[in-house]
This record gives sequence, C-alpha cells and structure tokens, in this order.
Amino acid sequence: MERIEAVDFHDIVQVEEPRVSPDGESVAFVRKVPDDESYAATIYVVSTGGDALRRFTVEEGVDSQPRWSPSGDRLAFVSTRGADDDRPQLWVLPTAGGEARQVTNVAGGVRSIEWAPDGSTIAFVQSVRKEDRKEDHDIDVPEGFQPDSPDPRVIDRTVYRSMEQYVDGKRSHVYTVDLGGDRPDEDDEIKRLTDGNWDYDGPTWQDETTLYYTRSVGEPDPDDSLEYEIISHDLSTDETAVLHTTTGWGTVLSATSDGLIAYLFSDPEQTSLKQTEAKVLDADSGDIHHPTADLDRTLGYAATPQWGPNEEQLFFTTPDEGSGALWTVAYDETDARRVLREDWSSLDSAHVGDDLIAFVRSEWDHPGDLFVSTRGGAEEHRLTRLNAKLLDDRAVSRPEELCYENEGTEVQGWLLTPPDFDPEKQYPLAVEVHGGPHAMWTTSGTMWHEFQTLAARGYVVFWSNPRGSAGYGEDFMSAIERDWGDVTMSDVMTGVEEVIEREYVDENQAFLTGGSFGGYMTAWMVGQTDFFESAVSQRGVYDLTSFYGSTDGAYTLVEGDFDTTPSEEPEFLWEHSPTGHAHKVETPTLVLHSDDDYRTPACSAELFYRILRKHGVDTRFVRYPEEGHELSRSGQPKHIVDRIERIVRWFDGYSEYHDVPRALDRDDEEGLSAGETEDEEEPDENAA
Repeated sequence: MERIEAVDFHDIVQVEEPRVSPDGESVAFVRKVPDDESYAATIYVVSTGGDALRRFTVEEGVDSQPRWSPSGDRLAFVSTRGADDDRPQLWVLPTAGGEARQVTNVAGGVRSIEWAPDGSTIAFVQSVRKEDRKEDHDIDVPEGFQPDSPDPRVIDRTVYRSMEQYVDGKRSHVYTVDLGGDRPDEDDEIKRLTDGNWDYDGPTWQDETTLYYTRSVGEPDPDDSLEYEIISHDLSTDETAVLHTTTGWGTVLSATSDGLIAYLFSDPEQTSLKQTEAKVLDADSGDIHHPTADLDRTLGYAATPQWGPNEEQLFFTTPDEGSGALWTVAYDETDARRVLREDWSSLDSAHVGDDLIAFVRSEWDHPGDLFVSTRGGAEEHRLTRLNAKLLDDRAVSRPEELCYENEGTEVQGWLLTPPDFDPEKQYPLAVEVHGGPHAMWTTSGTMWHEFQTLAARGYVVFWSNPRGSAGYGEDFMSAIERDWGDVTMSDVMTGVEEVIEREYVDENQAFLTGGSFGGYMTAWMVGQTDFFESAVSQRGVYDLTSFYGSTDGAYTLVEGDFDTTPSEEPEFLWEHSPTGHAHKVETPTLVLHSDDDYRTPACSAELFYRILRKHGVDTRFVRYPEEGHELSRSGQPKHIVDRIERIVRWFDGYSEYHDVPRALDRDDEEGLSAGETEDEEEPDENAA
C-alpha cells in the first residue's frame, strides 16, 4: 500500500453541516472537495438507510447552510454560484425536482438563515455598511455593483478586523425575506428588521410572527464587551422588546414554539479561563434556567444548543476528554447525559431531528463521514464512506493512547507510529502542540492528515492535551493562568520523557511544531531547551504586547489568561513572551505565517524571526499570501499542502534518518510537490 503524503489533501473529501429532513428519511449535507486555490462545496442528500446518495445542487461556486423547509418541500441554502465576488446569496430549491432560484442579491452577502415555522419566510443576517443601507443595497444591488474598497481606511473601532478581513464600517443586521417567488404571480420581499451602529445576530423563530435575535451592547464600547441583549421582534406590529441582557462569546439562540430561548453564557471576569454554559430564558416569565450548571465542560462559542422534538430536552456538543460529545438535558434540570461519544473521535457537527440525529464524525482511520443515530444514541449507522477510494490504497496508522501524570495531574496524549512499524528499529520523534490555548485534540479531526503524513514519513508522532486544554473541566483549563509557557511545556515534556523511554524512539532525534498557541509554545520551548533537533513555529503569538495591540478580539486572552494588560505589567508580559527569550535559541527554527492573519498578525513573527537571524540561528521565514489564521484548516489547498511539505522538509534536513540536505541548502522548491521533477519524487531509500 502507498503511504499518505501531503499532496493527498487534494483528494480528501470533507463533510459538513448535516441536516435531517422533516420526514426523517434523508440527510442533506455539504460535500467539500479541495481544488488548487479554492474548494468546490456542493449539497448532497443521502437516505437515512445509507443508500441513494445523490448530488442535490449544481457544482458551481461554494454552497453552504442547507436548510429544509418545515414541510420538507424546499431546501434553502447559501451559495456563491454566479457571483463575480465571494458574496454568498440565498437560494431555494424545490425538493421534488426543478431548478434552484436565487432569492437575494444583496451587498453584504447572506448567512445564518432560518425558516419561519409556516415556511413562508426566511430570516437571515448580512454584514453591510451604513452607506449601502442608505442606498438600499442591502435589499437589492444594481447591475454591475462592486463593493467599494476604502482608501484610505479610516478606523474608529476597537476591533476593526477579524481573522483575515477588515470590518470596513460593516455592521451585522437581521433581515427577513417573504418567499413570494415560491407562489404564483408574487415576488420575494426583503425587509430590514434592524439598523444603526450595532451588531445583531442569531435569529430564531418562536412562531411565524415572533422572531428573536441578539444585539451586542456594552458601555462605553461594545467591541470591548461580551455583553449582548436578547430581543423579541413582533413582525405583525414591528414592535421590539429587550427580554434579557447577558454576556457570552457566542450570540446564537434557539427558541421553542412556547418562548423558551436557549443561549450561551460566559462569565465576563477573566472569561477566557471560564467555561461557556448553556442557559434558557422563559420569554413570558423572565425566568432563567441553567441546565449545564453541574456539567464541568465548556460549549464551543459556535455550538448552538438545539431543542429536541418535545421542546423540553436541550442538545449540545462539548469537547470531552479527547473526544467530541453530544449531550442532552431537560431545560429545567441539571442532570446532563452523554448521547454520543466515541473515544478519541471528533464530533464536528450534529443536527437533531424528530427521531434521528445526523452528525459528522472523524475517527483515527478516516478524516470524516456522515453518521446517524437514534435520538437516545443507542444505535448508530454510518451513511457515507466518501474517502474510501483514497483510503483503500493508503496505509493508515492506528494511534496509541498515552496517559501520564505530571505535578499531580493526569494528562492525555497519543502516539502514532509509522506504517510497517518495526519495534526492533529506531525512529525519530515529531512532537505537536495544539493551539487555543483552550482547544482540545483527538486522534482525528483537522489534524488527521498532518499526523498521518508525518508518521508515513518515518516519524513517531506524539501529541497531547496539556493543562489549559478544554474538555477536562474548568480547573484543568484555568491551570495556565498567568503562565502559558512553563506549565504547558512541563506537561508536554513529561509526555516526551515517557515516549523516549521506548527503545524504538531515538531520544536524540526529536522535532517540534505547533500552530497559533502551538506556535507560541514551539517558540517558547526552543528558547528554554536545546532538546529538539529542529522546530517549525506556525502562526504563533511571539510577543504578548504586540499581540494585544494588533490582534482582533483575541486581545482578551491577555486580559483573561494573564489578568493584566501591557500598561499594567509590561515587563511581566515580556518575560512571558517567546521573543523575550529568543536570544537564547539555538534550535534550527522555521517560521511559517499568513500575510492576512489578523488573529496572530505577522508583526511579532517578524520580530521573532529577526532575533533568530541576528543571533545566527538556522532559520527561514515563509509567508503565505491571501491566507489568514485558518491556513491549516481551510486555507487554499495548495498552501495547506505546501505547509505540511515544508514542515517535513525542515525536519528531514536535520534528521539522521533522512539522507537529504538542510532546507536552507536546497533550492527554494526542491522537495516540494510544486517544484518536484520525476527524479525528486522517488522515495527516500534511507527513510525509516
């Protein structure tokens, strides 16, 4: 069998956004396939019996957010098909057959679509500038419309860009569209429900005339606050009322037909160290229920709680001790129980139907497929094997769980050995550190391909969930308060010490990499130890002060995790920054970054790289144009492949197990698929 390579990413099919049909007989989902510079994302439908898989939308543009109408006679979705730019628009497709029709043509694009219970209306959100609202470009744009690019860019907000995009005066507002175009001799009608210099989000229906949504507030600066309002909007009278004000990272809602509204809550004090909770507001009485009060797990900020068909049980997902888990709890109780959980697997998304739950799961032996389960979780059935053709011809290694104790705390990790592993031989070690810092790794998910590629190249791969990770309780998550570096390093290196006790691991041939917070840790660790032969730091935080000033809303990580600001403790933050120790680095270190990364802007990567250069360290700085912080997960496929290949090439150049020159001694493209010749594609005979 062939070994997995970085270029295999081009052939890996991704599964996203499952939705159970109202009759429970089908599941719609997004099938996403990498191209060179983009992705083709198309909606497919499969029967819940696992047969009759069929493409439901044309292969043009990027489709997302499939949503069945309440009766199941139509499917709404968002797509960039036919657009001159990336603005997604709302489309509706009859499920009995026929062509999809474009419903909107708006300046801000469309997201967060929600059908009204009677199927006549869809609520949605778009982000649009005041000038475009004034000209009604958020209702319909004229032919030839092109969004303006500000020149100069005038900024008067605390958070004025995010991930890889500038806000540029846009605000998120809630709209409805009456689907008159689905009825004879009528036209669609779009209405703007909100306006002004605020951000609204999370529309959810109680009934066909009552819509709930959120508004981000907070005095004096909503950008510098987690406070948001839950608003009721009576569409028959156009009257609104603020029902409740709360705080949280996520501003998503889910309502029942009798006015129970599930929402996310985060404690505003050092909020990045606190877990996100689910709460329920009774719109009539104002009572607040806290069904996750006794559950020591955090909900992701995008993990929208869902109501079961009886509208009394709430369903939600959390990270859970190296796995993704789906839970359920009665809204007025606190005894949450797991419905779905498979050891070490990722549960990427789930949708609760009347009788079935559809979900996407990635496991150690595949990067993700669609499954269904009974609502109680007793029976599961796999509906797709979309990567079977690729995997049937690839050797996939099975990880081994490695749990160990450090400073009185148990830490969970995994070890992945190369294909055709021989315990009588020795292998180099590749250590990976996750981002976040409050993230959690499994054996699968978005890292499946990278881990398997490193193992296929002859490395034993070790990764773990050190203290600070989500999924192990709030005390575990908050253990890195005011100390990202030493606490995490202690947990990682204790795991490394466990690994190198195995005779097949060469303790003198260890390599290190990580992205985002993992990039911070890679840079931190090479400033504290010369244990590693070489390292690759990706999209990292290198200087906490410049990160605080240049990042998007993630500056709250400094205020929360370190309980300080640069004005209060500049020397303390410098001591806890990798750049404060970069002059001690001797480990050859490759620095990878994205040009349009506004979560961890490149300025501090430039500083770290320059210090390495000034002190004679083997280093190189690789920057990816038109990429943001999500490079490793959803960047341009050619860049994702190039990134993994550069990690492998950098490690190989300092490895005694690979007879190749250092990357610094090779031509820029040598050893990379973008620049290989036939001879260079031959396997390395000296690779383990």
